[in-house]
Amino acid sequence: MAKPDEVREGVSLTNLDQELFADAGATKRDLVDYFDAVSDRLLPVLRDRPLSVMRVLRGQDAFMQKNLPKYTPEWVPRAKLWAESSQRTVTYGLCNDRRTLLWFGNQRAVELHPALTRVEPIGQTDLIMDLDPPEGADFGVAVAAARLVRQALSDAGLAGALKTSGSKGVHVFVPLVPGLSFEDVAAATRAIGARAERIDPQLATTAFIREDRHGKVFLDSTRAGGATVAVVYSPRIRPGTPVSFPVRWADADNVTPADFTVKTAVELLGSADPWAEELPEPQELPADLVAEGHTIPVARVAAMHEGKRRARARRESGESQ
Repeated sequence: MAKPDEVREGVSLTNLDQELFADAGATKRDLVDYFDAVSDRLLPVLRDRPLSVMRVLRGQDAFMQKNLPKYTPEWVPRAKLWAESSQRTVTYGLCNDRRTLLWFGNQRAVELHPALTRVEPIGQTDLIMDLDPPEGADFGVAVAAARLVRQALSDAGLAGALKTSGSKGVHVFVPLVPGLSFEDVAAATRAIGARAERIDPQLATTAFIREDRHGKVFLDSTRAGGATVAVVYSPRIRPGTPVSFPVRWADADNVTPADFTVKTAVELLGSADPWAEELPEPQELPADLVAEGHTIPVARVAAMHEGKRRARARRESGESQ
């Protein structure tokens, strides 16, 4: 067992001076110190949400971990949930306190991906729109598309907060009242995506198949049900170790994702918590939005059928030549 470099909150911290990953520009100490510095902002948005993490062990590729490892200390809060996709029970960690957050940091859990629901009451508690700009596009394109989403939300009587994804895109979060069904939230998300696309179809698209996007910003309306999203203030496994950071709508044209890293974010925050300041109160979903969404096919399912249709058409075209 590695000898601890430091003990903090009863957690033995090891190998703190190792680089996090290639091109991280940061060490494990930087990660742990960052988590510690923003814990009062991170813990409220992680509380009671089943947590998946992206870990990157020395000399290995990054990997997603849902199940807590067998060596997890007994004091780490947890929840056992049935995973429909894998048909098994998964024991998720619940990052509800500083000690647990430091433990995850020591596990080199760089990215924090909580569920979009809390353990109790069951039901989705956030509507998320994930905006993915085309390769090589300026960040301003993603911001412009986010404003389409904001307009679509406003027209429906809803409000959302904006953050960088920590990669090249942005997320728009809409807090919802507890207890809504996954199906209705998924439907509302599809409807918001469709309405935003209709505002400016030259800028944004809901096309799930990449080749159908034609250089437009992808409005990903599939973040519902069992999906996760990198939480606000989470670092990302990208060069420079950027973090997902809150952006006030009025300031969105003046920032880039690279502005916010594990080495710069704490100073930029000061004593503020801009996410708590910007996030609206939980909202009800308008019935007409949900109804419209239920008429829109689920993107992944539609894309699967379309892919099969295109493959069949190619085969038949080849046979006819």
